[in-house]
Amino acid sequence: MNIAHFIFGVFGNATALFLFLAPVVTFKRIIKNKSTEQFSGIPYVMTLLNNLLSAWYGLPFVSPNNILVTTINGTGAVIESVYVLIFLILAPRKEKVKIGGLLAIILSIFAIVALVSLLALHDTKRKVFCGVAASVFSIIMYGSPLSIMVPNGFGSALGAMQLILYFIYYDKNPEEKKKTTTDHGVELGLNGNGKAHHNIQDGKSNTQPSINGHV
Repeated sequence: MNIAHFIFGVFGNATALFLFLAPVVTFKRIIKNKSTEQFSGIPYVMTLLNNLLSAWYGLPFVSPNNILVTTINGTGAVIESVYVLIFLILAPRKEKVKIGGLLAIILSIFAIVALVSLLALHDTKRKVFCGVAASVFSIIMYGSPLSIMVPNGFGSALGAMQLILYFIYYDKNPEEKKKTTTDHGVELGLNGNGKAHHNIQDGKSNTQPSINGHV
């Protein structure tokens, strides 16, 4: 069982290493253009937090016999730190502030988890606490790329509501409405004898019969 644990751990580490190195192509482009363009730095910061927590979880005094977890996640933490540093150097000022603030938050979270596990918990409780923390932030890490679509998601929903209202209240027969309005206007223009009553003002001809019978 120990041999199988080690072998599968090595294969898992190799796969994870390729995963951590996958963004190299993106960062080569960023460095070449000296701009982060429209890329988001949030996934890299969240991955850094996941690596730190997982590396902590794999330490012998937290989770025995999981040193491979510490080695690969420690390596991942170094790689992700490089990515975040590049973002902090080449990103626009607004993005730098956002990434810098998020970095401070995730380092604070890691520090809190590490201190609580060291000072307040022991043995199994420490292992469970660190494992749950690593799992939760691992899920957040995989969901972090969705941060770019959340505003667009709300925008799409609101836009769909506007389209629905438009189709509900849109006048599908404008010609019929126009005809009805015209007919109604003609009816209002009839005199008491049922004949059309024309009266054009502002210097135009007046076809209404006068009192003495002359036009």
